[in-house]
Amino acid sequence: METQFSQIIQAIGEDVTREGLADTPKRAASAFRFLTRGYGQTLDEVINQAIFQADTEDMVIVKDIELYSLCEHHLLPFIGKCHVAYLPKGKVLGLSKVARIVDMYARRLQIQERLTKQIADALQVAINPRGVAVVIEAKHLCMMMRGVEKQNSVMTTSSMVGIFREHISTRSEFLNLINR
Repeated sequence: METQFSQIIQAIGEDVTREGLADTPKRAASAFRFLTRGYGQTLDEVINQAIFQADTEDMVIVKDIELYSLCEHHLLPFIGKCHVAYLPKGKVLGLSKVARIVDMYARRLQIQERLTKQIADALQVAINPRGVAVVIEAKHLCMMMRGVEKQNSVMTTSSMVGIFREHISTRSEFLNLINR
């Protein structure tokens, strides 16, 4: 990967041997591996058996989870927040695991629409709740730094599974709670 970053730097007309760029290919490769580390993770590893029996059936919400990803079209970041809810059916997930699931899928080349669905599907597979809801709000640097250059646009996507899709009242409760 270092060789490819060196070639990219040279292709834009820079001298890869100059002082400020001498170690850039190595640093860029390391950064890119970090930004895409989700490819090396599985749902089972991320959850790490942190599933617990619980008799609650009330909504569990984790909101404002920071989110950093790379758009698969331009390899530029999109940055935002993710809100996740589920209605347990005998099992709950360790709190940090919700954020770790978000990170696992975000740290891959993505489109926001797919990312939203992957998070919802992963929670459904992990604990089989009565329903899952995921909303992501993000700013895309591919739209801010290039193209139309719109600085204040925010993309919002949602994925509703189970009772969140079937019952508008459950969906509305979730949306009201995350917008407080």
